[in-house]
Amino acid sequence: TGNKTSSTVFVILGFSHCSDMKVIFFILFLCIYIFTVLGNLMILVIIKMDPVLHTPMYFFLRNLSFLEICYTSVTLPRVLVSLLSTDTSITFAGCAAQMYFFVLFGATECCLLAAMSYDRYQAICNPLHYMNIMNKKVYMQLAASSWICGNLVALGHTTFIFSLPFCGSNVINHFFCEIQPVLMLLCGDAYWNELQIILAAAFVILMPFLLILVSYGLIISSILKIGSAKERYKVFSTCFSHLTVVMLFYGTAVFIYIRPKSSYSLDVDKVLSLFYSVVTPTLNPVIYSLRNREVKGAI
Repeated sequence: TGNKTSSTVFVILGFSHCSDMKVIFFILFLCIYIFTVLGNLMILVIIKMDPVLHTPMYFFLRNLSFLEICYTSVTLPRVLVSLLSTDTSITFAGCAAQMYFFVLFGATECCLLAAMSYDRYQAICNPLHYMNIMNKKVYMQLAASSWICGNLVALGHTTFIFSLPFCGSNVINHFFCEIQPVLMLLCGDAYWNELQIILAAAFVILMPFLLILVSYGLIISSILKIGSAKERYKVFSTCFSHLTVVMLFYGTAVFIYIRPKSSYSLDVDKVLSLFYSVVTPTLNPVIYSLRNREVKGAI
């Protein structure tokens, strides 16, 4: 490919090493993609149509469902095409665009999950003032801030990585233009570049996560003051869905991004990336519809 990044064409390996399983993978991923899109669309429509669900918590859930549709659409359609084609190449601009949107939706989800935890904190710890504190202006600003933050992070990451010189191999051992596999194609020693990416990822991932931990620390402290065990369970049950999504999303994201390249395993990370970029968005509508009485009632 030469040293000029403007003429670089990348080859995404994807699941080419499992050629005899391509048809099975195609059917599996197609079913997952359809289920993810329809499941999250169902959540969007239900919340939109039911006036009972027009609250801050469900406004954030609508944003989350929209995010999951976009998040999955960045990777899976191209994976499906590559499974049916022998040409798995992607242009420099196409790879940069895919990374930008993937980081955009991922970083936005980090911030949005933190905003949702703040909403749960206000609902449980300040129930009498909840509607005054979490008014329309506040929750709209929190959602907008999440998207703005996600956009800035994605723009910074993508601009930084794709302004660096690529040389040697142009093969990305992944199923999309993920940050770590692309970093491995940089010329020379990418230690400082990798360190900057890790520090930036740590800030983006850990800051919202710390806010979530603080929120739930205060929530648990408040719940423990409730005398009845039944009431404690009832109050905490309003957080189950959000907590489950947080654990699924952050569990793999932290392991993927906040560690040095020396501990990077291509095959293991490909599976983990598949989990948080494909499986988690599929599970979200199931988690929120099964664990939420209001959503089940609306259905």
